[in-house]
This record gives sequence, C-alpha cells and structure tokens, in this order.
Amino acid sequence: MIHATPASLEETFSPPADSVLWRKDFLLGAATAAYQIEGAVDEDGRLPSIWDTFCATPGKVLAGDTGAIACDHYHRWEADLDLLSSLKMEGYRLSIAWPRVMDQAGKPNAKGIAFYRNLLQRLKQKGIRTFVTLYHWDLPQHLEDHGGWVNRDTAYRFAEYADLMSRELSGLVDAWATLNEPWCSAAHGYGSGHHAPGKSDPVYATQAMHHLLLGHGLAVQALRANDPQAQVGIVANVGRGTTNGKGVNDQRAAQLFEVQHNNWVLDPLLKKEYPLALFELWPGTEPLVLKGDMEIIGVPLDFLGINYYFRTNVVSDGKHGYREVDLLDVERTQMGWEVYPDGLRDLLVGFHRTYPNLPPIYITENGTASDDKVVDGQVDDRARISFLNRHLAAVDAAVKQGVDVRGYFIWSLMDNFEWAFGYERRFGIVHVDYATQQRTPKRSAQLVTQFLERRKALP
Repeated sequence: MIHATPASLEETFSPPADSVLWRKDFLLGAATAAYQIEGAVDEDGRLPSIWDTFCATPGKVLAGDTGAIACDHYHRWEADLDLLSSLKMEGYRLSIAWPRVMDQAGKPNAKGIAFYRNLLQRLKQKGIRTFVTLYHWDLPQHLEDHGGWVNRDTAYRFAEYADLMSRELSGLVDAWATLNEPWCSAAHGYGSGHHAPGKSDPVYATQAMHHLLLGHGLAVQALRANDPQAQVGIVANVGRGTTNGKGVNDQRAAQLFEVQHNNWVLDPLLKKEYPLALFELWPGTEPLVLKGDMEIIGVPLDFLGINYYFRTNVVSDGKHGYREVDLLDVERTQMGWEVYPDGLRDLLVGFHRTYPNLPPIYITENGTASDDKVVDGQVDDRARISFLNRHLAAVDAAVKQGVDVRGYFIWSLMDNFEWAFGYERRFGIVHVDYATQQRTPKRSAQLVTQFLERRKALP
C-alpha cells in the first residue's frame, strides 16, 4: 500500500547556513542512464542489449513498455544539455551504452563513439563536470547468449570495452565509474529474474557478482592507463536494514539483510574478501574464485559512488535468514518505497567506521518517484522537494560525523524508462511528455537552480 505524503512538505530549498551544501567544492548535479533516456535502439550500428530482449518478452515490463524511444535523447541531446546548463547543474552523471560503441567482434563503432564524444565535448564547453558510467545494465545480447556475467569471459570483454572507451574519450571525463549497482545486476538479473536477463538462480547470482567485480578491477587498470587525469571508481546501491522485532534473531536478521545488500559488494572492494555470512544465507552458492582475483577486485578506488533510496524492515524467518515486513503508516513514494532519510546517514557513518580505507564518496543517485502532472505549464512536486531537503540534511549530518562526501547527484534529470516499471513512475526533476517529448522543469528543478545561483554569488 502506498501512503500519501504527510502534510509537512517544504516548498523551499534553502539548507541551513552551516550545511556542507553551501561549500562551493561540494558538487551538485543530476544523473541519467543510457537505456533509460536514449532510445534509437537500432540506429547507427547499435546492437541489441539484454534490456531490448527483456522488454520484448511478454509480462516482463509494466504495460509492455520498452526503451525503443524513451526520451529520444539520442536525437535531442543538444537541447537536453542546454536544459541541464540552464538549470545550473555543476555535474552530470551519464552512462555509455556498451552495445552502441562496439560490434560483435569487439571492433569500435565510430558513429556510436562519436555520439558520446560530441556529448562530452559539449559538456566540457559548458563547464559541467562529467561522471561517466561504463555499465548501467545494458549488456550486449550476444554476450548474454554465451552466458553473460555468469561466464568469466564477460569480465575480459568488459575490460576491452573499458580500454576502448578510455582511449577514445581520454581527457573528456572527470570521473569514470566502472559499474552501476552490481548488486542489482547480480541479484535482480540472475537471482530473482526481476531485471534482464531474467535468470533466477542464487548460484548464478553469486557467480555473476564475482565476474562483475572482476570486470571492474580489470577495467580500473585500463582506465588509469589510458586516462590518468580522471578519477576512477564504482557505484554501489546500498540499503538500510532495520527490524521492529524484539528478539536477538530479529536483530541478526537486520544485520544479514545489510550483509547481502551492502557487504556483498563493499567487502570484496574494500577488504578483498566476501562476507562469510552471505553463504549462511545462501549455502552452497560460493562463486569460483581464481588465484589473484581478489587482488584485482580490491584495487584502490579514487571514489565510491553510493546510491540510496529506502530502508527495508525485516524479522527472522525462523531459520537462518530474514523475511521482509512492511511498516504501516509510513511515508512512501510512488514506487512503494519508504522515505527514510536517516538510513542514508546511518549507512554513510557505518561505512566510515567499518572500512578504514573508505575512499571519498559521491551520492551518485538519490531521488523519489511521484505521479507528477503538468498543470498550467507547471509541475508542483512538493513531495520531491521535501525528499531532497531531508536526504541532503542526512548527508550533511554524515559529513559532520567525519564522512568524506564530496557531491550529490539527483536521480534523475528527467522522467524516463524505469526498467521493469516502464514509464509509469516519474523520478525526474524535469517532466517528460512521452507523446510530444516536451520537457518541463518541475518546481524542484527551479528551486535547486535558485539555490545554485545563490551559492555561486557568494564571495
């Protein structure tokens, strides 16, 4: 059940005077992903991706929606960058579509590469910092046909892709992220089947995760060799696990939730090992790890991207795991996710304490979906304004406790294809009319722009 947003909605965007947001070196930007906005899925040599295949499978995506057109960004990118610039955004996080830039033999596709080169050059001209994600879930279908991320060879193909893009785009990228949310790729793509390629086997999930992270480590080597001035990192989605249960087993259940949601990714990256408790949850699913793999995976990072949206309440399942239990009478978004800003603060502070080698952090995604409509040329998205205010306050609280957070990207720049939920859920600070492709900045965008103008005017 989705509960209405409470009455305590803020109509302004004005952080307290001592907030980290007023620091001019704290980056504020917006984010998108290639498959969610580009469209043009069969133009200029682009190959099919696993999401094209998944969308074409009946029953996989709400209302049968696909990314075939999306926001038509492939044809409208210049106007979209003008819009981004008009909003005064300081940074833009985007992704490259792997199927657009290489053919099946691994040779470069000049037209696809030119699209991203032109886009990045224009961003540089506008003075907008560029954060580029190499893999935001759109694996070329021909690689999935050979096992996808369950096949170790895909990690090597990913390293070749990273090598090509960092040679072609060297000097145009401020920060490279190898992967977006490997947890979702492994757990939803190969564990639950909720995302492409739609496989559902826990053994596949843990092996896919290992190869995703191996691909990350191999890609870092190529990125640093070819584009030494750029920062290199990875983006992880994290989730806060809590319990309203009273027993010790319930407390352990909340810990286990965070083990599988957070430590499954962060421990290999920052400790060079998988958490043993993960295999208490999923016995018999240990991946095949070859000698030297964990050293490759644990290569030092210049930054860690953190994506956060909600918490999950759990209790013990009476065995060795947990089960989710929804809390009643809490604020929820259009996605049905609980709005819980304290979870972001708690996780950031917890990571700071757990990992002595934690690199600087950027919040690479945070935002909310709401059923936004244009009325008299305006979109009054007060719930989003309130959401942003409270989550940015949570980031500020973490910074005041010693966490090195250097920036925040709103998800998303514009309404777009929301994966298995199609076009029903709107995350953008810019409204998109999918019939006309008309872009309308929402009230949230206007207020963030006004804040950035005020901050820039400070001495």
